[in-house]
Amino acid sequence: MEYKDYYKTLGVDKNATQDEIKKAYRKLALKYHPDKNPDNKEAEAKFKEINEANDVVGDPVKRKKYDELGSNWKQYEHMGGQPGGGNPFGGGGFGGGFGGGGDFSDFFEQFFGGGGARGGGRQRARKGQDLQTEFEISLEEAYHGTSRVIQLENEKLRVSTKPGAYDEQQLRIKGKGGPGSTPATAGDLFVNVRVRPHHRFTREGDNLKTNHDIDLYTAVLGGDTLVETLTGQVKVQIPAGTQATKTVRIKGKGMPVYGKPEIFGDLYVTLKVLLPTTLTDKQKELFEQLRALNS
Repeated sequence: MEYKDYYKTLGVDKNATQDEIKKAYRKLALKYHPDKNPDNKEAEAKFKEINEANDVVGDPVKRKKYDELGSNWKQYEHMGGQPGGGNPFGGGGFGGGFGGGGDFSDFFEQFFGGGGARGGGRQRARKGQDLQTEFEISLEEAYHGTSRVIQLENEKLRVSTKPGAYDEQQLRIKGKGGPGSTPATAGDLFVNVRVRPHHRFTREGDNLKTNHDIDLYTAVLGGDTLVETLTGQVKVQIPAGTQATKTVRIKGKGMPVYGKPEIFGDLYVTLKVLLPTTLTDKQKELFEQLRALNS
């Protein structure tokens, strides 16, 4: 039986942190996901390998036992390759310490599957594979909350986001992953939320930022202007003598705080003063008078 290098499968070093392993798994799982590669058997096989590798090295306890196996693999082969009484890792083998999952390789099943337990005990239930998918929403949908229908293998599942959802947020739907040895041990479905960039607003945490144009006369003399927000226009008072690129804060007009919809961030508005590009003769004369007075 061929030894499987799960670190190589995920493209990470053996000393990689759990966070690095998690990021590598997510990237590869999205790349080879069946939804993005329909009828592609090669991508499907790669997706299964990635999930199997993550099932082991993505779990600190399983990873420790896998590393012990790796360092003793040759010794194990010379002893006949049979888990049990004479293996170099202890009398119980590896089966008792791993949850396993459906559709795994022989290597995984022999060493990490639930059926490998020894000592006459009951067979350990095997957990199904965790699955990943993603969907994209607009900033407005992130503000108000929305939902998407996800097509699973045998059913359609509606997944909802609360107000304040954010980019790269991960939702977990328990029991909607791969099948386990029992319904109670089915894997979970992880849904990654992507928020599209907005043409007007940029987001920083729960706050929003935007630019707003005002004319020269309002900047000099002061006045009111209407500023766009995600919930409509609001009137903002501009003080006389406002300088170009001044930023004003509109309290409570940012994003709702996720899980606390009654709390909102703020909207920061950078004012851009627009200079007139065409002037009448009378306007030019008045500006000349102002310049003379100023000098």
